[in-house]
Amino acid sequence: MGQRPVFMKGIVFMKKKANVRDLVEVIMNGVFFLMGMTAIAFVALITVYMFVSGLPAIAKIGPVDFLLGRTWASTAAHPSYGILPFILTSFFGTLGAVLIGIPVGLLTSVFLSKIASPRMAAVVSSAVELLAGIPSVIYGLIGMVVLVPAVASVFGLASGACMLAAILVLAVMILPSIISVSVTALNAVPKEYEEASLALGATKIETYFKVSLPAAKSGIAAGIVLGVGRAMGEAMAIMMVAGNVANMPGLFKSVRFLTTAIASEMSYASGLQRQALFSIALVLFVFIMLLNALLNRILKGGSEDEH
Repeated sequence: MGQRPVFMKGIVFMKKKANVRDLVEVIMNGVFFLMGMTAIAFVALITVYMFVSGLPAIAKIGPVDFLLGRTWASTAAHPSYGILPFILTSFFGTLGAVLIGIPVGLLTSVFLSKIASPRMAAVVSSAVELLAGIPSVIYGLIGMVVLVPAVASVFGLASGACMLAAILVLAVMILPSIISVSVTALNAVPKEYEEASLALGATKIETYFKVSLPAAKSGIAAGIVLGVGRAMGEAMAIMMVAGNVANMPGLFKSVRFLTTAIASEMSYASGLQRQALFSIALVLFVFIMLLNALLNRILKGGSEDEH
């Protein structure tokens, strides 16, 4: 009989403990939901602000003159606000950087994940992490002091500050994003896939490229999207090596990107010029959103269809 009250107390204690755990679960679920809604709210606020700030200048200048105009002369007596050179320069500059950065990044990822010894992988990974931590202005400074004179010397140019120099700098800057995410995706590929491929007679290299990379396609796609976003959004380093002149794009011409157009004039802009810079930011914002959506559909959609 004496044990019954103790038993009942134990049951009550367990019920109270269960109630506390349920309460904690409810609170944490609420916190997680709140954080998710906060992230969505930030995106929504930025989107609304960009459209509210950017559309008035486009309406005043005219969508055709603004988006397809070839002349940007914001401080002239009769100003012109055509941003087609900036749009094309950003597109081709990012494309060039991606065409260089993706092969280098993927091959480096395969090396780190599948081929390198643990000691070598640690050294190379540290170098990649260092690249990710270097400020943009340092990339620009090194590019301006080393790369720009080298481009001028190799190609016989009066000035090496051109789109080619910007592409090379961007290609280096996007490598950490592509490599780090791709290595994680490759490491997550089940070993059984590779063992089955080797058992069927494939070589290790064939296995890496025909089994491991396709299996990690979704994660690699995420790394590429991050790299493209980094290339599209870079300003400081590009301003220092691209020449910052509002020309139509050319590999050996001094050019200005969408980001550098905003950064170079925002400090002294006023009136319609300032509004036009916000409109450029809106174009850049929409451009990045559409490009990321397209890349996600192309790169990730294929892997979903395969499953």
